[in-house]
Amino acid sequence: MAQDEDAIARPIESRDELVAYLEAGCKPRTDWRIGTEHEKIGFRRDDLRPVPYENDRSIQALLEGVAERFGWEQVMEAGNVVALKDPCCEHGGNITLEPGGQFELSGAPLTNIHETATEVSTHLRQVREVAEALNIGFLAIGFSPKWTLAETPVMPKQRYKIMRRYMPKVGRLGRDMMFRSATVQVNLDFSSEADMVKKLRVGLALQPLATAMFANSPFTDGKPNGFLSYRSELWRDTDPDRTGMLPFAFEDGMGFERYVDYALDVPMYFIKRGGEQLDVAGESFRDFMEGRLPALPGERPAMADWSDHLTTLFPEVRLKHFLEMRGADSGPQPRLCALPALWVGLMYDQTSLDAAWDMVKKWTHEQRETLRDEVPRHGLNARVGRHKVGTLSREMLAIARHGLQARDFRDADGNDESSYLEPLETIVAENRTPAEWLLEKYHGEWDGDIDHLFEEIAY
Repeated sequence: MAQDEDAIARPIESRDELVAYLEAGCKPRTDWRIGTEHEKIGFRRDDLRPVPYENDRSIQALLEGVAERFGWEQVMEAGNVVALKDPCCEHGGNITLEPGGQFELSGAPLTNIHETATEVSTHLRQVREVAEALNIGFLAIGFSPKWTLAETPVMPKQRYKIMRRYMPKVGRLGRDMMFRSATVQVNLDFSSEADMVKKLRVGLALQPLATAMFANSPFTDGKPNGFLSYRSELWRDTDPDRTGMLPFAFEDGMGFERYVDYALDVPMYFIKRGGEQLDVAGESFRDFMEGRLPALPGERPAMADWSDHLTTLFPEVRLKHFLEMRGADSGPQPRLCALPALWVGLMYDQTSLDAAWDMVKKWTHEQRETLRDEVPRHGLNARVGRHKVGTLSREMLAIARHGLQARDFRDADGNDESSYLEPLETIVAENRTPAEWLLEKYHGEWDGDIDHLFEEIAY
């Protein structure tokens, strides 16, 4: 362990070390795991207001309550509890805070979706148990539906202060993304550089289809915003340097080196030193590699700095020691399990991965970009050429179902993992996204009163 820590702290000497860092993520198939992350938006049940960080009914009280009741370890920053760590095992889950107080479970690396379902259920039970005593609820939705950005609380994390200052310099909607959106995503492994590239390409090409099936953010400031996934739309005007569909990933020669070159050219946010985070927003990691960073003249980065920098890239699929599928709005418990089931079914069975690649390999750059641009507004009715996203999603789900059945992981009742796809198969069969269902309620029985949403989809 000490040797690993020394390696992390030692100054990086060459670009090759950055490539080797990504390459170290390669794992044999027997070691592939599933890491699911999901966010939820807290509210006070009595007045439907956002939950502040401090007071007797707060995010702080919620974190402290979960830690005390269920044995989680508190993670502190500048005297504030900002996260919880599962002390039971080395690779356990974490509970973290997004900038506006979105409550996130970063799940442990698990073997199958049945374990994911148990993890999600346990987490929600624990959080509800503490939250109910505080009269706090959570919305299963992709974007804060009622409160303005000014009304949204700010969590006391240094990283978020730096990002908050920088965001308006590079896009119009970055602060809305930070403080008001909520997602569910899954982290998946790869066996080799070639396997990583194929999964990255499939993930990028099909990410808009996942966005459509999970579209669940049609309201802003108490009224419809004109989109089905406004959370997804936000990323189109957040920061072009670090978001998007990574067109270079489909070019010849794609591999770990090409991703390193991309990451080197993404401006930095911060550097951690002595418990503090230095604001270096907009500076170049390439300059840092040469010892020319104005904030730390003559100093070169350590591998921990590179690891931190990789977390500040936000493409639709992100590469670290694993691949992160980032295109889905958050939602209710069944869809929190459906998201990892979808991508595991596509990625962890070779026949299914090959079929998914055959499905998208002839799509052009323009088609992929057009699809990404149209899905936030049109959902399942967006098109790739002559084909509607709804039709393509049905094909995608069939491939995923085959992959999950081939894995043949069964629960105590004998069900394989494909059962977790059922919420998505219903959405596609009805050609109606979750957002469209909410909009029907809003224009119908809710009579334009957004407050009914808090009764309809709260945890």
